[in-house]
Parts: sequence; C-alpha cells; structure tokens
Amino acid sequence: MELRPKYPVRASRLALRPLRDGDASSLVAYRSLTEVCRFVPFDPMDLQTVRQRLATTWAAQQIEGEGQHITLGAELLETGRLIGDVMLLFSSELQRTGEIGYVFHPDCGGRGYATEAVHTMLHLAFDGLQLRRIIARVDGENEASARLATRLGMRQEAHQIENEWFKNRWSDELDFAILDREWRSQHAEGCPWSPRMTGTG
Repeated sequence: MELRPKYPVRASRLALRPLRDGDASSLVAYRSLTEVCRFVPFDPMDLQTVRQRLATTWAAQQIEGEGQHITLGAELLETGRLIGDVMLLFSSELQRTGEIGYVFHPDCGGRGYATEAVHTMLHLAFDGLQLRRIIARVDGENEASARLATRLGMRQEAHQIENEWFKNRWSDELDFAILDREWRSQHAEGCPWSPRMTGTG
C-alpha cells in the first residue's frame, strides 16, 4: 500500500501540496500563535523550529509503508497564500487504518477552508492509499475541531475523560472515525470538494 500523489491536489478553492523552504514564514505566522497551539501536541514554533521540520519530518511527499506520514500545505488557489497544513498518518497496513490532523491560521476560520482541505486529504487516504478506517483525535475543549470532524461525516466513538496530562491540565480526548464504506456512501451522489485525483497511486 503506497500513496504517490501528483501535486498539487486541487479542490474547489484550495490546493494541497508538499511544504517547501519558502513556506517558513507563512508556517510561523500561525504555528507560532498560542491560540493555535492550545489544543495540538506542539508548542508555538519559531523560524528555526519550522525550518528544521521542513528539512526533516515535513519533507516527505509520499507514503511507502505503515508508520509513515505526509504533511501537506493548504494553499488558496485565488491568492497562492498558505493558510494551513493537513497531516495523514498510515498507522497500520494490517488494519488498513490511518489518522488525520490539521492546523489552520485563525484568520481564515469560518469559511470552510479547513473542512475542504481535510476532505481532500480524506480522498487521498481512501481513494489513493485505499485505507479502510480513518481516525481523528480531538481535544475535548476544541469545539471547532470536533464540529469539523462531524461535518466530514466522522462519528464520535469515544470521550475519554481526563485521559492525558496535556499542557498543564488533565485533558479529555474525543475520538472520531469514519470507515471507507461510510465515506463512499456519502459520496454516492458526488460532493462539492472532490479533488482531481489523476496521478494518485
């Protein structure tokens, strides 16, 4: 099971593409914000940290086996601005499972950009990598992220109470998931954000 997308992967208003060195300042613009980092497993990032990630963990452009992941930038087609990034982790080949994560600039909230970007990544997961099940783990206080998962057709399967000491507090975790058959059922009549999948293996 491999994923070798032909970039950029275009949706209605966005393009998903690999991150590059020139994105460093755009990434710092939102990944350095305390409000953005409140519910995610990293602290505010400076330019040095972002550049280090670009040279290492964010450099992958394809998935060749379990345990690997890609992080793609979400770029506005109209302006070319990078407004967020989306991660896909290939968790298990035996179980054909994966996990998604997402981070977006707060000044782009409320316009459906994050939903469109994650939806496009789900197409890569289900249609490209042929996964069977995708999960999203959300902080119990992150209401916006929970609503996003619900909009994408993911169901909440668990609410783990105070399951982790996270950023100086006991945090709850909401676990969302969607199966490939549920995904395909939702898309039987098409959807407004279907990306161009040509070239995706």
